[in-house]
Amino acid sequence: QVQLVESGGGLVQAGGSLRLSCASSGSTFTLNVMGWYRQAPGKQRELVATVTSGGNTNYADSVKGRFTISRDNAKNTVYLQGNSLKPEDTAVYYCAAGWANSGGYYGNGIDFWGKGTLVTVSS
Repeated sequence: QVQLVESGGGLVQAGGSLRLSCASSGSTFTLNVMGWYRQAPGKQRELVATVTSGGNTNYADSVKGRFTISRDNAKNTVYLQGNSLKPEDTAVYYCAAGWANSGGYYGNGIDFWGKGTLVTVSS
């Protein structure tokens, strides 16, 4: 069974930066898509960014130009660097992974989820 363990997150001031990391274990094969989703209070979980094993990236419009996703296939680890954070970035951030080519905007293509890490951006 694939396990995803997130690290990073916490309280950040508006305009600040964060870096999230997620390590996967339990898979003999390279997971095709890995990435991050987030869920704000009262809202549906949605895409932040994903990256495939081939390096193709997909970002939500709300984070384009501010967030960067990267991946180390040898370490089965995915990273999310967020800059110029806004209060509306406040959410629980979930690491995600799957065998499909795309995770989908709402995670329909995701097979495995981390437990989530809270990011709070104060104004």
